[in-house]
Order: sequence, then C-alpha cells, then structure tokens
Amino acid sequence: MGVWIRFFHAEVVLSQTSSHRTASYNSTSELPAEILVMADIKKPKVSKSEQAWREELTDFDYQITREAATEAPFTGEYTDTETPGTYVCKCCGEPLFSSQTKYHSHSGWPAFYAPIAADSVSTKVDTSHFMVRTEALCSSCDAHLGHVFPDGPQPTGMRWCINSASLKLEEDEH
Repeated sequence: MGVWIRFFHAEVVLSQTSSHRTASYNSTSELPAEILVMADIKKPKVSKSEQAWREELTDFDYQITREAATEAPFTGEYTDTETPGTYVCKCCGEPLFSSQTKYHSHSGWPAFYAPIAADSVSTKVDTSHFMVRTEALCSSCDAHLGHVFPDGPQPTGMRWCINSASLKLEEDEH
C-alpha cells in the first residue's frame, strides 16, 4: 500500500494498485499507525553532556545532529554514494541503514526505504518551520537524522531522507 500525506491540512490518501481512498484527520495524532509506528520503540540511551557532544563533533555535525539543523540539498557526502556498507550514527555508532535499502530519490539527501532494524531509528512529530513532519532520530542517542516521508519506493513506500552529516559509512569488506 502506498501512502501520501499532505500535512498542511492532514489529508491522507492511501492507494492500493489503481484504486484510491482518501481520509481526513483533525490532527496529526489521528494519523495512521503506519506513519508513526516507530515512535514508541524504546532503547537504552547514550547520554552525554552538551559539552561532551561539542568536543566530539564538528560545529556543523553538532548543529545537524544535536540542534536538528538540515544540510543544504545536494551538498552531503553520501547523497550519491553507492558504496556497499552500513550507515551508522555519527554520534554513537549505532547501525542505522544498509546501503542495500539506499536509493536515488533526487531530493538532495541520502534516501533509504527502511532502517536496518525497526529499533535502530525512532520517530517523533516535528512541527518546526510551519509544517508537520515526522522527524527521524537515532534511537540510541537521539541524534537528529532527518525526516521520513510516505512517498518512497516499495517494498515500504517510505522515504527516509537523512542528512549525510548525521551518518558515517562503514564500508563492506570485499
């Protein structure tokens, strides 16, 4: 099933092959569970002081991962990378995405259709910038990764749009 959401007035279109169903919701809390299902997953957290994060990360990486900034489109290191491997959290090393689920979304950021494991990435509602979006976070250290949208390819129909600055690619050994 494909899912499209126009968050500005919370209209959701669920499509199955050639037929379409439209549903309207009064708030984001009423959105289908498929969109926010990962928000309730709990994992032991990596906890560090702001000062410790600042010492470990570059200023730019800190802004992206700890302050939820976004890198400019088409500027990230991994936007067009096709190297086989595992993308881990730059802050804590948690495995987040496999290169096997990476695809070219032409959105300007690395895109994946699924995390490496259901508990590796958590989500929450993000209402910044006069929009309602679903923010993607590292479930181990709460690093801001990017956002997830319901306009990706099958088999999930999801587009995990992730900042390169929040990732580190651990290449597969040949």
